[in-house]
Amino acid sequence: MITSVNRVLLGLAGLILLVLGGAVLVSGLGVSVPSWSPFDGPDDVLLSKGDRTRWRDEGWWWPTVIAVLAVLVILALWWFLAQLRRGRLAEVLVDSGDGEGALLRGRALEGVLTEEAGALDGVSDAKATLTGRRTAPQARVRLLMEPHAAPGPVLRGLSEGALTHARTSAGLDELPAEVRLKAVKHRAERVN
Repeated sequence: MITSVNRVLLGLAGLILLVLGGAVLVSGLGVSVPSWSPFDGPDDVLLSKGDRTRWRDEGWWWPTVIAVLAVLVILALWWFLAQLRRGRLAEVLVDSGDGEGALLRGRALEGVLTEEAGALDGVSDAKATLTGRRTAPQARVRLLMEPHAAPGPVLRGLSEGALTHARTSAGLDELPAEVRLKAVKHRAERVN
């Protein structure tokens, strides 16, 4: 979801900046601009002195300006921190039973899940990704199903096999999983 929100926000910000920058450039070059344009010519300013000082004496003006700017700063910080988050889990904390913990690389557990899920009958290809926190990982598994495979037995095999093995080997109480199934599309072949 972060990726789609990020793309939409970047697209909107880019479009707004492009339109405003183009309008300022065109009016600054002295080219005749349409009557609806906020800029009249090269000597025009964005905000006149009257516009800048009109609401200064109102009691609601400064709290509103500060609140809007604070919300914009919080949204910008949220957006920035969202860029730093990884989509994948780098490591899983394994309870070794002695009060200490061991770290298991997330890619290693993903690889084992992918191999074991791909070996199920009726699965053409598998891809596993770990997300969440290192103490409470979550699995996302994509399975490419063969045309003859039934989803029920494949899901049961994944749940009782690969996911159970991953959960017990990592010493996790639970390993929630989101499984997406997709059917293989074969191209039609000409028969002579």
